[in-house]
Amino acid sequence: MTNIILCGGTGTRLWPMSRTLMPKQFVKLFDEQSLFQLTLTRNLETCDTHMIVSNAEQYFLAVDQMQELQIAVEGEHAKFLLEPVGRNTAPAIALACLALEPEEIVLVSPSDHLIKDTKAYSKVIAHAKSLAEDGDLVTFGITPEFAETGFGYIEADGEDVKAFHEKPDAIKAQDYVDAGNYYWNSGMFCFKAGVFLEELKKYSPEIYETSVVAYTSATQDGMIRIDHTAMANIPEDSIDYAVMEKSERVKVVASSIGWSDLGSFDALSEEFEKDADGNSVDDNLILMDAKKNFVYSSDRMITLADVDELIVVDTPDALLVTKKGSSQKVKKIVNELKARKSDLHHIHLTAHRPWGTYTILEESENYKIKRIVVKPGKRLSLQKHFHRSEHWIVVSGTAKVTVGEKEILVRPNESTYIPLGEIHRLENPGKIDVVLIEAQVGSYLGEDDIVRLQDDFKRD
Repeated sequence: MTNIILCGGTGTRLWPMSRTLMPKQFVKLFDEQSLFQLTLTRNLETCDTHMIVSNAEQYFLAVDQMQELQIAVEGEHAKFLLEPVGRNTAPAIALACLALEPEEIVLVSPSDHLIKDTKAYSKVIAHAKSLAEDGDLVTFGITPEFAETGFGYIEADGEDVKAFHEKPDAIKAQDYVDAGNYYWNSGMFCFKAGVFLEELKKYSPEIYETSVVAYTSATQDGMIRIDHTAMANIPEDSIDYAVMEKSERVKVVASSIGWSDLGSFDALSEEFEKDADGNSVDDNLILMDAKKNFVYSSDRMITLADVDELIVVDTPDALLVTKKGSSQKVKKIVNELKARKSDLHHIHLTAHRPWGTYTILEESENYKIKRIVVKPGKRLSLQKHFHRSEHWIVVSGTAKVTVGEKEILVRPNESTYIPLGEIHRLENPGKIDVVLIEAQVGSYLGEDDIVRLQDDFKRD
C-alpha cells in the first residue's frame, strides 16, 4: 500500500505560528516533531511507500524532516511529486495515482492532521484496505464528539454513504450528532489507484484528461516535476466534489481514532497540557488570576493578569491576541496582510532553505543584517544581485566562497566582500555548520533580487 501524503496546505488559520513558507504541517508542535513527521511515522507500519505531493518550497522542508527520522528520501520507498501551482485535492491525487500501478492500494492522508489513538487507527486502516481490495472508494468518517460547525459531515447507512453535507449551522450540527449516523469528514481516503482514476474519468473527465496530459509531460529526474502550464490547465476541484459525492462505489469506515485537523487555535489549544485553571503550561508564562487561556510563545516571557479565555500567539515578528471562539477570524487577518502587501503572512524571520537557514536580525531602508547557517556539504546557488552588495563575516566553520573568478576559504573572524553585480557563491565544504553574518547594503533588498546562474536544487 502506498501512502499519498498531501502537503499543499498553507496553514493560514494558524498564523502567525504558521506561514506560507513554514505551514503548520512542518511546525514542530508535539515533542519536537511536526505533524508531517507524525504522519510519516504513523503510516510506516501499514504502507510500503510514501508518495509525497508538495510544492517546491515544501519539498525541501519535507526532505529535511524525513532525514531527521532517518527515512530515505530517494529510492523505491519514497517518491515526490512537485506541483508548481495548487489545484486542490482531486488533481493532486490523480497525478499521484497516475504514477502508480492501477492495482496499487493507496491511503490518502493530509499531512497536517493529528491522530492520537494509533492502535484504533491501525484497525480502521486494515478494514479500509479490505474494502478497497473489493474495488470500493473508502472514506474515513470521524465519530463526532460534539456538534462541530467547522467540518463537513458524511451521512451513512451502515458502511454505505448516503450523502455528503456541507458545514452546518449549530442547530443542524446538533441534529446530525443526535441522529447517530453522521460523521465528520476527515479528508482521508483509501482505494485502488486505478479505481479512483476510472471514477474520476467518469464523473470529472476534464480533470482526468488534463491530469493525464500534465503527468505525461512531467519531468522525472528522481522526482516527478509537473509543468507549470500543464498544471494550471487542470480544473481546480476537491476530491469530494469531483468524485466522492458522485460515485456509487463509496464506503465509509467509522473511526474513533483521537483525530483533529488542528484547523484553528481553539482546536490546537485542546491538545496542550493545562494547569488547574485550564491555562496552557509553559515555562515562559506567568499567570495572575487568569483562567482558560492558551499561550504559545517562541522564547519571550508572557504574563497575563485578570483575563480569561484568551489566545495569545507570540512570534519574533508578529503577535496575535484573540478570544477563544474567535480564532477562525485569523484567516481574515491573513487576507488583510496580503492586501497590505506585507510579507508577514509568507515568511518568518527565520527562513528555511534547502542549504540551511537565514534569520533577519535587523532591517532598515538601505541595509539588512542576516544570520546565515549553511549545512555541511551544501552550497547556495551561483548568483548575482542587481541592487545590493554583501559583506560576509564567518562566525564558525569554514566557508568556501566564490567571488568572480576567485575561490577562497573564509575562516572564523575573517570576512569577504561581494560587490554589486558580481557573480558569487557560498559553500560549506566541512563537517560542521558554517555560521556567518551577512550585511546587505543597497537600494533594494528584496529576496527576489537574485539571478541564479547555477543551482544544485533546480530552483527557478
